[in-house]
Amino acid sequence: MAMIVAGIGTSHVPSIGAVVDSGRQNTPEWKPLFDAYEPVRTWLSDERKVDAVIVIYNDHACDFSFSKYPTFAVGAASEYAIADEGFGVRPLPPVKGDLDLSAHICRHLVYEEEFDITICKEMAVEHGLLVPMDLCFPQQGEWPVKVIPVQVNVLQHPIPTALRCFKLGAALRRAVESYDRDVNVAVMGTGGMSHQLHGERFGHLNSDFDNWFLDKIESDPQAICGMTHFDLMEQAGAEAVELIMWLTMRGAMTPDAQRIHRNYYAPMTTGMGLITMQDAA
Repeated sequence: MAMIVAGIGTSHVPSIGAVVDSGRQNTPEWKPLFDAYEPVRTWLSDERKVDAVIVIYNDHACDFSFSKYPTFAVGAASEYAIADEGFGVRPLPPVKGDLDLSAHICRHLVYEEEFDITICKEMAVEHGLLVPMDLCFPQQGEWPVKVIPVQVNVLQHPIPTALRCFKLGAALRRAVESYDRDVNVAVMGTGGMSHQLHGERFGHLNSDFDNWFLDKIESDPQAICGMTHFDLMEQAGAEAVELIMWLTMRGAMTPDAQRIHRNYYAPMTTGMGLITMQDAA
């Protein structure tokens, strides 16, 4: 039987990809961030022995457009191309998919959970997915794990509520546990933390809120589920509404899941957070 062996919440700041591509991970401004992921990478590969990762992310109007932007889109392919976000395709191998597991998850979400997802036989993935993979599952010629992309609309209103994202995580857990092959699965919720990239509050950063969020995602996720989109944006900036995707990861874990690792770094206009969890059992 497949099982969820790890939950990961992490930011997906696009500049991290450029740092990886140019080999600047050890520069003074970036080394603290990358050092924080070293024990996480070891934990995921050596202790949790992850085979596949469900990545909850948002497409930044790259593969999808505002004329057709699905609320929830799930990849169902054996491979995902690297998207061109406007500055050329990053020098990365295509992301490997798990077609059988993806198809099972899609069927379960539609038939058993009544989630009306968009099923994508082709997807080009961008920094929302690639940066978390760079940080947690870095490639050396090929990616070390297979990926099931789950894209969430956090750009074009109406967007799903925090509670709906949490419920999606619980549904994903039931889908994984009903799969009849032995696969160790991690669930990664990405985005945020506090940041605003436009308007009068450009550069808004609220480290106090970010650390409160890290506390609550671990111990009291229902406190976040009760927040409105306006609550999140008022506290942490318009783009911080991406944090609802962390709730999908948390919904896929048991209520008493334990924190393994946590980090927070805010050297610029975006709070960069990390938390890893495993079920108490």
